[in-house]
Amino acid sequence: MEAALRVADALKSFRETRLSTLRTPAEFFDVHRISRPADFNTAVSRLTYNTRYFSGNYTLIVAALAVYSLIASPLLLLSLIFLFGGFAVINRFEEAYGHFVTQKTLYTGLFVIGIPLLWFSSPFMTLFWLIGASAFLILTHACLIEPGVESEYANIEGAV
Repeated sequence: MEAALRVADALKSFRETRLSTLRTPAEFFDVHRISRPADFNTAVSRLTYNTRYFSGNYTLIVAALAVYSLIASPLLLLSLIFLFGGFAVINRFEEAYGHFVTQKTLYTGLFVIGIPLLWFSSPFMTLFWLIGASAFLILTHACLIEPGVESEYANIEGAV
């Protein structure tokens, strides 16, 4: 029960910090603000401003790509469900059912089956795909979208 309360508190704080900065889709996909940066310094300044300004939207993009990668790789999804489900079942296992199988034996069996299953599902390839796809989408968007007028005032407020 305590774990459920901790998870609920963590989700609430995540929603208050990250998702409070969500921008509307009309603002995020504003095609009128798309332009090629003039030079490298302009691209870097756009990148730094837009990654802070659209951080909630970028978090959702990474989450959506992570869900897509799990759906697109059913063996990885199956192996993760098997491992996490096995941990949950073994932790609830009590010795009242008999002394023939101990928790140590169950964990050994879970690892003997789960680790090769996880290895064949190529989690590292999925992780690197997620990093690459997220970086490409976020960096491209952040460099191509011109900051709004409020970005000029943000520089002035930071200096005061």
